[in-house]
Amino acid sequence: MKLALGPVPYYWTAERLHAFYDTIADTDVDIVYLGEQVCSRRHSLRLPDWLSLAERLADAGKEVVLSSLILVESESDLKSLRRLAANGRFRVEANDMAMVQLVAGHAEFVIGPHVNVYNPASLGLLIEAGAVRWCAPTELSAQALAGIVSTLPATVACEVIVLGPLTLALSARCFTARHYNRQKDDCGFICIDHPAGMPLTTQDGQDFLVLNGVQTLSAKIHSLLHDVGSLRRLGVAVARVVPLGENMAPLLAHVRARLDGRIGDDTGQDALAGLVTGECCGGYWNGLAGMQAGVSGVRGTP
Repeated sequence: MKLALGPVPYYWTAERLHAFYDTIADTDVDIVYLGEQVCSRRHSLRLPDWLSLAERLADAGKEVVLSSLILVESESDLKSLRRLAANGRFRVEANDMAMVQLVAGHAEFVIGPHVNVYNPASLGLLIEAGAVRWCAPTELSAQALAGIVSTLPATVACEVIVLGPLTLALSARCFTARHYNRQKDDCGFICIDHPAGMPLTTQDGQDFLVLNGVQTLSAKIHSLLHDVGSLRRLGVAVARVVPLGENMAPLLAHVRARLDGRIGDDTGQDALAGLVTGECCGGYWNGLAGMQAGVSGVRGTP
């Protein structure tokens, strides 16, 4: 099973991003997704900078995929998508149907987890358009995923997010700007002061959500590392990790060892607790509420 690293969801400085990917180049990661998914106002790196970074990672032996915006709101956003689609070098990940339309019939692409694909018929249409890999939405259970994966042609790979916060919502309103009583169009790029997002707790002090500009994330970390066996039996070809911070090398090494079977279920869970801050969840995989724990030994497939 290949290991992929998703795009950084937070707003980091250019220096922070370059330093981060310098360390990723030396990790045992097979696929790296690059680019700004969340907010078109974030410009630490422009497309030429991302392409330069992509070349460096490709030289380090990584498959590089350029990720597109999840929420497309304006003509300027569409222009950015067109430039991304026409990069001529790297495969793109379509996170919105606008990007699918731009690449359909012209280039192979990856279907991102934010495109609403929940049945074989929808997936089949995207495969006809040129999709060669599909990253499943995190809310799919193992049983639902099994029914879709069984219909995939041999030329199309299934990818699953195995570790990272859940994207719960994307909004036209920026909640980080709102917190500072600013308008979205005059936000002052305040997200850059929150490199891990803004935690939101309930009235009784329970960690609940993380505000990341227009994106709302779960405070708990979605993890399927307790059930790598089911992923393998389902035929999942790629396991994706969403960046949780800047020091990802030890965590990625742990995930790689877990996927390779060098760390077992129980040992793997104990070791993971020392690498991830906060609680983990995995309820969706077992057909439960997403915020519930993924219990080792509970299998989502019959």
